[in-house]
Amino acid sequence: MDLKEIQNLIKFVAKSGASEVKLEMDDIKITIKTASEDGKETTFVQQMPVTPQVVAPVQPAPTAITPAAVVEESASDDNSKYITIKSPIIGTLYRKPSPDKPTFVEVGDSIKEGDVLCIIEAMKLFNEIESEVSGKIVKVLVDDSSPVEFDQPLFLVDPS
Repeated sequence: MDLKEIQNLIKFVAKSGASEVKLEMDDIKITIKTASEDGKETTFVQQMPVTPQVVAPVQPAPTAITPAAVVEESASDDNSKYITIKSPIIGTLYRKPSPDKPTFVEVGDSIKEGDVLCIIEAMKLFNEIESEVSGKIVKVLVDDSSPVEFDQPLFLVDPS
């Protein structure tokens, strides 16, 4: 598990609202404790058999305004009739099944429930993201090969 994967895990736990998460693998043990209501410090503990325990404070992730969030806020009145398809996981979004293949969906494409919209890679696993609604793709909010957060808007769909 590399540092980027650990950082993504910390961000995910901080957003999830869980108070403590423990992860044990072959040669690594990770415990993430989030701040309680009274504001006590959040800690990240990584322990390996050969090395001593490392403890570092974890600050809650600052609320960053992404370009997608800015577009969504400024056009919220216009987009209220559309359904927003959001990311169910943290990872890297790919709009194509492979670099030499066409994209799964484009603006203007009609989709139905169960159609694959994109793939999100999380910890070396490729997860197909399927549509839960039928309609027409109005807007693609994320670029190919870009990182996405949990619950980040990905597509706008016109259900009519």
